[in-house]
Formats: sequence, C-alpha cells, structure tokens
Amino acid sequence: MRLLLEIFRTALGTLRQNKMRSALTMLGVTIGVGSVITMVSLGMGAKVQVKEQIEGLGTNMLFVFSGTTTSGGARTGTGSAFTLTVDDAHAIARECPDVAMTSYGKRETNQVIFGNQNWNTVVSGVTPEYQLIRNWPMKEGTFFDERDMERAATVCVLGSKVAENLFVRGEDPLGETIIIKNVPFRVIGIMSPRGAIAGGGGGDQDDQIFIPYTTAEWKIIGSVLPGYVCIIYASAVNSESVGDAEGQIKTLLRQRHNIQHDQPDDFVIMNLLDIAAMREQMGTILTYLLGSIASVSLIVGGIGIMNIMLVSVTERTREIGIRMAVGAKQRDIMVQFLVESVVLSCIGGVIGLCIGVISTEVVSLVGRWPVFISPLVVLIAFSFAVIVGIVFGLYPANKASKLNPIEALRYE
Repeated sequence: MRLLLEIFRTALGTLRQNKMRSALTMLGVTIGVGSVITMVSLGMGAKVQVKEQIEGLGTNMLFVFSGTTTSGGARTGTGSAFTLTVDDAHAIARECPDVAMTSYGKRETNQVIFGNQNWNTVVSGVTPEYQLIRNWPMKEGTFFDERDMERAATVCVLGSKVAENLFVRGEDPLGETIIIKNVPFRVIGIMSPRGAIAGGGGGDQDDQIFIPYTTAEWKIIGSVLPGYVCIIYASAVNSESVGDAEGQIKTLLRQRHNIQHDQPDDFVIMNLLDIAAMREQMGTILTYLLGSIASVSLIVGGIGIMNIMLVSVTERTREIGIRMAVGAKQRDIMVQFLVESVVLSCIGGVIGLCIGVISTEVVSLVGRWPVFISPLVVLIAFSFAVIVGIVFGLYPANKASKLNPIEALRYE
C-alpha cells in the first residue's frame, strides 16, 4: 500500500512538472465526459417529458380517425375522407363493453378576433365528454355541458396559448366575447397548459379553441355531410382493457361500415399505449445516438493520452534506466506510468463532470429544453473515462517497463 501511495505521489509530481502538457492531455477526456453527460441528459429529458405528458393524459385512451378509402383503384390517406359518424360514436359507447365513454369532433383552422387582436388557431367542435376522456383539467372557468350542446350555444373554451395571444397579460378572458367567422362567442373557460404531443390530431394542444360540436357543425365549420366526424375519442374502462376495447371497436366499425373480410379498414385506431411505446423507443434511440456521438470525444481523448505518454516514455528513458538500476522491477515501472495515465483521465473526468452538469443546466435554461441528469449516466461517464485511461495507458506503460536498463542509461 505504501508503495502504491509513493507511486501515486510520484505520478502527481511528474504531472505538475509538465502542467501545460498535462492540461492539454486531459482536455480530450474533459470534453468527452462533458459531452456525454450533456447529450444523454438532453435525450433522457425529452424521453421523460413525453412519458409524463402521456401518463397525464391517461393510458386508457383510444383515438379513432377517419381512415383510408379506395376510389377508382386509388387509396386516399388517413383523414382525407369522412368515414366516421356521430352514430358510430354512440354505437361504440353502447355496444362495446370495455369502452367507458366516447366523444367525437371535427376541427378547422380559423382566425379569431378580440378587440384589435387576432390569432389563427384550430377551432375544435367536440362534446362535453371530451374533457373527461382527455383527463384535461381546467385552469379557469368550466367546460361546456349537454345543455350547451342541445341548443348549439355560442360558448367557447380557450387553450392556454390562445388566451395568452388574444388577451393582455393580467386581463381576465372569462366572460369576454371573441369573434370566430363573424360569430360572437362568450369565453367560459381556459384549459390548463398541455404542450405539444402526439394524439388527438397532434400539434400544439394549447393552440386551439373548443366549442360545442353542434355549434361547430351548424354555425362555424359546417359539413356537406351532416353527422360525419373526423375523429372519435374513446376511453377504456381501465388501462388493462385497452386492447380488448380496441378489438371491439374495430369489429363493430367493420360491421357498421359493411367492410368485407378481404377489404382494409376505412378507419385508423390509435391508443396512448402505442403512442407511448413509439415515443419511448424514439427517445431511447435518440439517447443512444447522442451518447455514442459524444463517446467519440472520449476515445479521441484516450488516443491523446496514449500519444503524450509515449512521448513521456521517450523523454524519461534515462530516468527509467536509473530506476531499474537501483532495483525497480518491470512491474513498478509499468504501474507508475499506468497510474499517471489514470490520474490524467480521472482529473479530466472530474472537470468534465462539472462542465457537463453546468452546460446541461445552461442549455435547459436558455433553450427551455427538458433535461434529466441521471446519477447512473454520471457514474458511467466517469467510469468510461477511467477505463479510457487504463486502456490507452497500457501500451506506453508496457513499453516503458520493457526497456533495457543498460540501453536506457546510455540514452541521451
């Protein structure tokens, strides 16, 4: 143990004698460790955020979109034709035992006006059940009810982004009147912020206005095919029955749409479990990709350590000869140079950890990007730095230990 401590002190002393060279040698490892932590933290942050958003929506949701149709031998894309009806939604709620609740809707982009302010946003006509199915709490006010649906009331609920862009900060939108397609609407509520996430049509969920479906069909969006909708929302009785609910909906809609056995569906069913799995897989791939790219810096840093240690062996050939002449064994010489390499990696790794954590927080604050600094990632990054020091220090250390003492003493 005393010998190892002595070797460690000697290694530190040697590194202090060549401060500039030691600093430049550590630079590669420092950048590598810092890059790994920053990149992986960004990837994991995005993955965690998506997971939290989807969990907030609930894992028992299903979306049924108007799907593909075939006309003249050519198939149109998803949502390009209205193939779902209000009656389909009611039938799903009535005849699918694993479906707890349904809603339906249609949407259109319109200009919304309040005073001298205007904003282009999505106007979504939905039913009162929509809020419950989406598990979407109110920030202020209330959502419209069945009575509003029955009389096609001109009331609306704003997404948080719409409220921010139409009203001055501090101004209360509740009770105010906004204009959509020359029709005045009274604001009765504001939804809590949700952000952008897949599902329910995608895009920024906060950048939309909700109005009763009947109001949308009769006064705003209209339809050449009354009773047809572009999307049906459904919630399973629990997360375990999502698969059964999806199967029941598919069977029922194929029957109602008279789709033959060898014909494709004219609708598309998506559930949040599928969306969550897809997003999680994408997040994992992104994290691995960013981590792999950043790890290249560590390997480059290791090569730098090896080159500098080889130069050090050459410069200290006579010193090595003297050590061997006074009794140092090959093992002692090898351990000394290996310790120097590992010390360089460790110091560079510690500095890299600090830089990585700081840069991650800076990126999070400046770019408003979600980050998640995992202690496991920090440990792995530092361990990788130590391993780099050992692997790339072995060759120079081995070369130093195998020098011939007599030739080393003659070296000038």
